[in-house]
Amino acid sequence: IAGIWASDHLERVTGNKDPGHIVIDEIVGQWITVVVIAPDLLLYSAGFILFRVADIFKPWPVSWAEGLPGGYGVMMDDVLAGVYAGIGVYLLSLFSLGL
Repeated sequence: IAGIWASDHLERVTGNKDPGHIVIDEIVGQWITVVVIAPDLLLYSAGFILFRVADIFKPWPVSWAEGLPGGYGVMMDDVLAGVYAGIGVYLLSLFSLGL
């Protein structure tokens, strides 16, 4: 919620859509990615890669969320990319456990 407010405020102040120096959206997306797995450097690395892929290629509904107005668009595309990556890294963790 704070990220939505801060991103919205910064967009209005700078006049730029999703300024590159906003990073709270990336932090939240990464956190969502790894919150579903046990601490493990390889899984965290895989989660980082999966998040970046989802964030760059923006599969639907990530691409849709990016078009939301103001801070919602800034935050929600990374939240959804984090969900995609979280699902992927969770499945990878199950596979690595042999389940």
